[in-house]
Amino acid sequence: MSIPSNIAEGAGRGGSGRSFAQYLRIAAGSAAEAETQLQLARDIGIGDKALIDDATDRIRAISKMLWSLERHHRIRT
Repeated sequence: MSIPSNIAEGAGRGGSGRSFAQYLRIAAGSAAEAETQLQLARDIGIGDKALIDDATDRIRAISKMLWSLERHHRIRT
């Protein structure tokens, strides 16, 4: 929930300038936190390994999208 919430907050504050880029970086940090939590769950044997692996792949894809969006935004401003 933190990832889209930070994107929405940045967009709600105007969606441009350094503020939006900062919220995209915060969202990327939230993605990193989620990936870490998934890996910890996998390491200690909580949850289904296949589901955790799928969720981890999705989080990594989201992370790449966030960094691309932040880079694109930074270049345009």
